[in-house]
Amino acid sequence: MIPLDSFSRLGESITPLAVNHQGQFPAITISFNLAPGVSLGQAVKLIARAERDIHLPSGLRGAFAGTAQTFQASLANEPMLILAALLSVYVVLGILYESYVHPITILSTLPSAGIGALLALEICGIDLSVIALVGIILLIGIVKKNAILMIDFALEAERKQGKSPEEAIFQACLLRFRPIMMTTMAALLGGLPLAVGTGYGSEFRRPLGIAIVGGLIVSQMLTLFTTPVIYLYMERLRLWGERLRRRIWRGPVRPGIADAQPMFSRR
Repeated sequence: MIPLDSFSRLGESITPLAVNHQGQFPAITISFNLAPGVSLGQAVKLIARAERDIHLPSGLRGAFAGTAQTFQASLANEPMLILAALLSVYVVLGILYESYVHPITILSTLPSAGIGALLALEICGIDLSVIALVGIILLIGIVKKNAILMIDFALEAERKQGKSPEEAIFQACLLRFRPIMMTTMAALLGGLPLAVGTGYGSEFRRPLGIAIVGGLIVSQMLTLFTTPVIYLYMERLRLWGERLRRRIWRGPVRPGIADAQPMFSRR
């Protein structure tokens, strides 16, 4: 028999009446509210920084719950969501134009839109929230119409009118400039009230409008010049690929029936 005082100590202290557990481990909940002018993303970053600064023991682990957990889960799914949207657009455009390279030409307009949206959010002092991410995803469908208007006309001129890629894309830029400007201004003016609006619920609408307006402005200034250049390079890549494929799949020439020479002999 081993006495209890050899490995334990008896004393009086104040202890909680109940100990909460989460996943079979003792757990406590610390709640916090957001200060005026501080977003949820900033609060999550500050709490994570404080957790690193105090050097928690290895046996102590912290995790977010509630709205903060939902926010982190949405940020974790951002890359897969954007990749799925880009892949869907590429498949649809590839089927529409029967090409592997020209969907890349159309999708090349998206980086400028994303950069414009991020710059607009940074200038206005707004974090990349879930609502702003929705605006960037909307830009995928709005911005690529500039390239679609030009590429569709250029491919039609090449295939039916027999024009060279340079002539086709030059004519497309001239004839489709006005439709491109009209559709861009319509989308930009439609998102402007969301960007500058005030009142109840404006904190949810402003990131969406600012992302759309900033992405449209930057993409409009860049894609009118970059899309024709990328189209010509993609067209050269397509022609090079066709020549390489013919060279690889060209087998040895075998004489057919028409090439056979008759043989006569005298007995």
